[in-house]
Amino acid sequence: MTGAHNSDIRWYVCHTKPRCEKRFADLMASNELQYYLPLYQSARKYFNRRLKRIETKNFTKPLFPSYVFCRLPLERKADAYHRDYVVRLIAVEDEVRFLKQIHAIRQMIEAGVELEVCQPLRKGLRVRVTRGPLMGVEGVVDDPDSPRGIVVAVDILRQGVLTEIDRENLEIIED
Repeated sequence: MTGAHNSDIRWYVCHTKPRCEKRFADLMASNELQYYLPLYQSARKYFNRRLKRIETKNFTKPLFPSYVFCRLPLERKADAYHRDYVVRLIAVEDEVRFLKQIHAIRQMIEAGVELEVCQPLRKGLRVRVTRGPLMGVEGVVDDPDSPRGIVVAVDILRQGVLTEIDRENLEIIED
């Protein structure tokens, strides 16, 4: 790096076009730029009609589809757009926190534990039940630090009813 001060080098979240994460990572590597593309192993079962049996095929997939993290000097920021893989670059504001989170994700991937991307739950977040006898019921998250379920409110009474729901049976409702 030619005379670049450390403050001129920033981490970015690179929002790529669909299925361009690996090509973008290759572009960063060929330009000798620092990047991180978290990948995980995914197994998919399918029926092979020719052999008349179920087979498993393994894939290496991006943990965060359409996102790659890269560290760029300001004068090389335009290099990220060279091959038309990137839609936009989002500057990371709190790099210390970001690097801790990326380190934790890297540890989880290296440990080989089962991973699933989900949005973090926060108190008061509106959710909908996606499976089971309460499918379609909407409510708010009770307490994500000690999750006991969701609260279905009766606003006019200023009261709610708490019921226990597993996280995997909830989807976040966009307001």
